[in-house]
Formats: sequence, C-alpha cells, structure tokens
Amino acid sequence: MNTEILNKIEVKQMKNRPDVKVGDTVKLYMKIKEGNKERIQIFEGLVLSLKGTGLGKTVTVRKMSSGVAVERIVPMHSPLLDKIEVVQRGKVRKSKLYYVREKIGKRALKVSNLKDVYLTDEVAPAVEEVVESTEESK
Repeated sequence: MNTEILNKIEVKQMKNRPDVKVGDTVKLYMKIKEGNKERIQIFEGLVLSLKGTGLGKTVTVRKMSSGVAVERIVPMHSPLLDKIEVVQRGKVRKSKLYYVREKIGKRALKVSNLKDVYLTDEVAPAVEEVVESTEESK
C-alpha cells in the first residue's frame, strides 16, 4: 500500500491535542460507558512515558489512589479520550520515568522544577468573533 494514502487518512482522524511531555501532570477526561449511560471521568496523574507517532501515539499516566498506584496507557487520538489538560509541567532528564514505580507516597509524584501551566485541547473562540460581539453591543 502507498504510505501517502495512509497518511492522508490518518491526518483526518487525528485530533488537536496539547503538547504533552514526560513529567507533566495531566487530566485525562475519559468517556466511560455504563449500560446505556455515558459519562466523563477524570484521570489525573503524572506522565511516565510517550510512545509511538501519529495515530498510534500513546501516553502512560500514573496516579496514586488511596495509597495504591494506578497506571493507564491511553492512545492520544482515541475517541474515548474527550480532552486532555496539562496542569503542571515538570522538568525531567529522562524520557521514561519508570523509576517512579519504586517510589512510595509523595515521593512517587515528585518531579523537579514544577511550573503551573494550563494547556487544553478545547477550541477557544476566535478573536474576530469576540470583537464583533462587543461592537454589536455598543
């Protein structure tokens, strides 16, 4: 098969996601289906690793829940992933933070040089629309 055709199809299915890096604290808004109801559940944790490219890109997120560590591997462009918010950006020197698995308690989520950052994949209103609405109100 021709890779150009596959790339065109992939581009149509890719979603606009924020720039997520290893060491970030992120909120994943996951769609959970229970019976015939669907709801959104937030999974907030530390990004341990990023793998793959394009549609196959995955992110591994680890959170502490009642003293128990929970890891989840999520495809970045999955339809079950509603949105991603980057809450904090941490500075790390490794591309995979698997050493965090041996840490316990607060040390398990400790990353140096944390900066409060807020990035999301929600679409912000265009500047032109905001200007037009203020001119109409006058």
